[in-house]
Amino acid sequence: MSVIIKPVITEKMTMLGDKLQRFAFLVENKANKLQIKKAVEELYEVNVESVNTMNYGGDRTGRWTKGGYISGHKNATKKAIVTLAKGETIDFYSNI
Repeated sequence: MSVIIKPVITEKMTMLGDKLQRFAFLVENKANKLQIKKAVEELYEVNVESVNTMNYGGDRTGRWTKGGYISGHKNATKKAIVTLAKGETIDFYSNI
């Protein structure tokens, strides 16, 4: 089982990566900070200084259709912000 699901690539995270060496990843809900740190270090061959995590609960959703009201929910997710050692970086675009 892989702890990291995918990297988060947005304008804000690109700026944080350039200025502060911080990168975001969607991770498994049950992964802890030590598992995330180990997975990033092995996958990208960098030194991780710190890991901050955020849990997002699943939102309830609903919409009106011709057949009536349809309700549901979105899945809960967990995001990790990883701070790398000074002078190190991750290039997500090198494999394209």
